[in-house]
Amino acid sequence: MLEISDLQVEIEGKKILDDIFLEIKPGEIHVLMGPNGSGKSTLAKALMGHPDIGVKRGKIILDGEDITKSPPDERAKKGLFLAFQYPVEVPGVNLANFLRIARNSLLPKEKRIPVFKFRELLRKKLAFLDLEENFMERNLNEGFSGGEKKKTEILQLLVLTPKYAILDETDSGLDIDSLKTVFESFNKILKNEKKMGVLIITHYKKIFDYIKPDFVHVLKNGVICENGKMDIVKKIEKQGYR
Repeated sequence: MLEISDLQVEIEGKKILDDIFLEIKPGEIHVLMGPNGSGKSTLAKALMGHPDIGVKRGKIILDGEDITKSPPDERAKKGLFLAFQYPVEVPGVNLANFLRIARNSLLPKEKRIPVFKFRELLRKKLAFLDLEENFMERNLNEGFSGGEKKKTEILQLLVLTPKYAILDETDSGLDIDSLKTVFESFNKILKNEKKMGVLIITHYKKIFDYIKPDFVHVLKNGVICENGKMDIVKKIEKQGYR
């Protein structure tokens, strides 16, 4: 279970999040909604240990282990994954090589996958997501469209198979066709990885055409002010975040 307990977060001395409590069990899908500037992306960065985020109080517990002070790479090795809202272009870094190195960093030395076997594995993952094989030959997000960058984030998730996945506004900037492709692909992963716990951060209701969450939470002014299920989404549709 991923547990967030009494979390208070500051950036450059300014309090952004306060009294955050959240529990995500294996196999559960949670959606976090809220207006712009409410602290949603800050929470995602705090969970992954971003160095600019100051945790002033509270704990982040991953499967019984306190990771509040762990660096991002240790959190990733323990099974935490973040799909970025704005994936960064990395010129000169081949996507297939990046994914192989990332995957092998999670494995003991004796189980690491050599180049040719990994490329064979990656072809299967690309086919699973209905992506073209030429993705393997491209550099990491270099020259990618917004939709392609988000598809690459989902591909990384599939290759790394984390215990808990955080999707930080993966739906933002996508046209309707790309949104459908990305979240239909994500649904395929969830059906294959039934024990994966998921936190989807969004403020668009369109993703509910593709994702059926177990729980919905509303973050406003740095505080989770409401918890529930799809009834919350219907309330937001009618009255906004007032």
